Amino acid sequence: MNDNTARVRELNLYRQYFDLVAAGTKTIEVRVKYPHLADLTAGDIIRFRIKGTDETCEVKVKRVTEHPDFEALLDDEGPEAINPTATRDEQLAKIRAIYPPEKEALGTLAIQIELHN
Repeated sequence: MNDNTARVRELNLYRQYFDLVAAGTKTIEVRVKYPHLADLTAGDIIRFRIKGTDETCEVKVKRVTEHPDFEALLDDEGPEAINPTATRDEQLAKIRAIYPPEKEALGTLAIQIELHN
């Protein structure tokens, strides 16, 4: 899939994570496996937006890996790729504050990303 045929997805992102993505230091995005993300694949483009603003940042999906839960995701992917400014335990607490247990039960996705020109 080249950039002319790549699908573009729009996803909201909190400011603190948006800034890490825009700086290129956050290389793994964490999401619950919602139905609308089930077919996300390498080569797709994600346009992250800070909700309620016009600020966007585009990334290219390099890889999508499913994990049974957030603990396994953090252990397998490495917390430094997800948020280099927080410890593993801090990240787990923050992720679970965003996604309650019933959402986590859907499965989790580690989306490896790189800035898109």
